[in-house]
Amino acid sequence: MRDFTLFKYKELLEAILRADYIPVPVRDHLAAPAKRCVILRHDVDREVGRNLAMARLEHSMGIRSTYYFRHVKDVFIPGAIRDVAAMGHEVGFHYEVMDKAKGDKQKAMEIFKQELEDLRRYADVTTACMHGNPLAPWSNRDLWEDYDFRDFGLTGEPYFSLDYSKVLYLTDTGRTWADRKIRVKDILDESDGPNCRLTCNVRTTDDVIELVRSREFTQICILAHPNRWCDGMAGWTKELVMQNLKNVGKAGIIVYRKTFG
Repeated sequence: MRDFTLFKYKELLEAILRADYIPVPVRDHLAAPAKRCVILRHDVDREVGRNLAMARLEHSMGIRSTYYFRHVKDVFIPGAIRDVAAMGHEVGFHYEVMDKAKGDKQKAMEIFKQELEDLRRYADVTTACMHGNPLAPWSNRDLWEDYDFRDFGLTGEPYFSLDYSKVLYLTDTGRTWADRKIRVKDILDESDGPNCRLTCNVRTTDDVIELVRSREFTQICILAHPNRWCDGMAGWTKELVMQNLKNVGKAGIIVYRKTFG
């Protein structure tokens, strides 16, 4: 059976529920962490229709998660933002302001405040998460070296606010759950905890399902990019081919930066 389809994602959600995990949005976890939970996070990078399909699937199963919306033309669609919020999901801000300001933090902060205000016209936004552009020489999280996101009514930023000494982090970055050699920006700054102790080979969604069924870890954060999950053969094949090409480029970027700094 093909991986990265909505049908396969539904199997993952069913496994989470059957293993007695509580699925929660980022905001809920930060407010009152459950002992046994799966934090569900989605980055709305593109293909808004696929994001809505995933949000509807979760809603039909009584599951709430977090959708981080970028502030770009094809993603910042008020109707879609309202629809996701109306289903009970958390809407968050997927900021990329350091990229837009080309590394100028003061300019980036001005953009951040305006775009956050724009998003709050359509939803209650209390968490934000950086978008990673593998081609940019800076990281969007660098903004918080000089500022504090809490000053803007935000309760958290997943890369800073989740306790990864307790939370296992699984991401489909690169359309695989395993290959860290292609993660340019989606990385954690930690040297201990479940993310270092994970020894099983988790590459496919079936592997993630088996990990959930094992109940080995009490708190898990799963980042799934809905644009990668498609049932239609044409869209699924296009996503597979394009992501494989991107992965080659990202692996090259990582090797280059390690070699030349």
